[in-house]
Amino acid sequence: MTIKYVKNAVGRMIPTEINGKPVIPFQGPHGYKTTGWKYGPPIRTCGDYPDDGDKRVADLKTALAKAGLKDGMTISTHHHFRNGDLVANQVFQAAAELGVKDLVWFPSASFPCHEPLIEYLEDGTIHHIEGSMNGPLGRFASQGKMRGAGVLRSHGGRYQAVQDGEVVIDIAVIAAPAADPFGNANGLTGPSACGLLGFALADSQYAHNVIVVTDHIVPFPCIPWQVQGNNVDYVVEMDQIGIPERIVSGTTRITKSPDRLYIAELTAKFCEAAGIIRDGFSFQAGAGGTALAIGNYFGEIMRERSIKARFARGGSNQYLVELLDQGLVEHILDGQTFDLEGVRSMRENPHHVDTSPFTSYNYHGKGNFASMLDVVILGATEVDLNFNANVVTHSDGYLLHGIGGWQNCLFGKNVILPIPLFRDRIPVIRDEVTTICGPGELIDVIVTERGIAINPRRTDLIEGTKDANLPVKTIHELKQEAERICGVPQPAQFTDKVIAAIKWVDGTVIDVVRQVKE
Repeated sequence: MTIKYVKNAVGRMIPTEINGKPVIPFQGPHGYKTTGWKYGPPIRTCGDYPDDGDKRVADLKTALAKAGLKDGMTISTHHHFRNGDLVANQVFQAAAELGVKDLVWFPSASFPCHEPLIEYLEDGTIHHIEGSMNGPLGRFASQGKMRGAGVLRSHGGRYQAVQDGEVVIDIAVIAAPAADPFGNANGLTGPSACGLLGFALADSQYAHNVIVVTDHIVPFPCIPWQVQGNNVDYVVEMDQIGIPERIVSGTTRITKSPDRLYIAELTAKFCEAAGIIRDGFSFQAGAGGTALAIGNYFGEIMRERSIKARFARGGSNQYLVELLDQGLVEHILDGQTFDLEGVRSMRENPHHVDTSPFTSYNYHGKGNFASMLDVVILGATEVDLNFNANVVTHSDGYLLHGIGGWQNCLFGKNVILPIPLFRDRIPVIRDEVTTICGPGELIDVIVTERGIAINPRRTDLIEGTKDANLPVKTIHELKQEAERICGVPQPAQFTDKVIAAIKWVDGTVIDVVRQVKE
């Protein structure tokens, strides 16, 4: 069959179908306007559930069988345990034992701990993954080994896809650190406490069948409930659902690199010079090592000037919690808990509020939190001369990262990418990025250890910082400097096979990833 392609609004050629479903090409950040109604799951009746409220079944395999697991279904999981998740692998082990094939896995993200699922991709249990792929699974897909094409969405885009009925979840499996037999659940208590369960909200609301898996059963009612038992079909107890210590990874500790610390300092100085840091401002600084250092510098500036931030958007971590405890931040609106100090704070401090992709990021809602942020600090694997940015592939073309909330945060008032000028002697600024994840018109400033580039669209920032004695350069100058040091890199080579689609926040396709030529 001949594959048809169409050019989208950022000039990328997009197939008209992915996995047999029609594709809507990206039409600009606000170009596509959808119509219709939200998707609704099947109506259930209380008469089919235990009068005593006890929905527990023997094990995960029993729950999957009772939920009607069969070939071709879509199974969802969430990633609040990050690289410490112990549930997703067991879901597909049970599915394989039940002899089910061609499942679609719909995780909110995958991590290296999910490498064992390659076995089930190879034996036909899983057909393809529609979720962010970090590490081994992304490499497996990049080598053209996955039978279907992956579909990567932002956190808000995932909620949008479920809400709109673009993805229909047949069975959602929600790992909950605390739950009662009725299915009310939270992530705040128990031996595997991970914080909030916001990434599982859409799953609990819209899935046809919902299974809560826990290693800490409490008597009814489980308070507070982040997942409502009225949405839950079955409850499964197991010995351990996650390893909380592995919520923390190398990307959630403050950097020790002198270059990256300098980038962080430059970023904070730029924000101060531009008038962004002021009493009552709001920010989101992410959980990467450089971003954490920027949050620290923000704290120093606020202390010196006796000002405070009205709110900070999380991922929460110990550094952001310290700002809250010191009164420098009035509220944390938390979308993901990145360490155990964040878990503690959310449990104990009423000003540390758990949110979800619906409130924070969903593009098909009546507004969201992201556009209200005064400044957003994000990372990138590549940026090009038009300020387009990439977060999912490296310059070698391999799909190794997920989108997370990155795309959703691009709607903040000032979007800054603090990035090194080169990594492993490979320049980060390119003529064109390998994969476009975000359009350049939404990215305002690039900060590197050798200078700052301001998007020419932001004449206000250019004018506001012209007398600040900052090393402001054009993005062309930064690119030339990187190439003078490292040379001009050769672009990655690809086959024609599309191995993944990159969705924009509105459900359109902004780019695709192709199989890497070995």
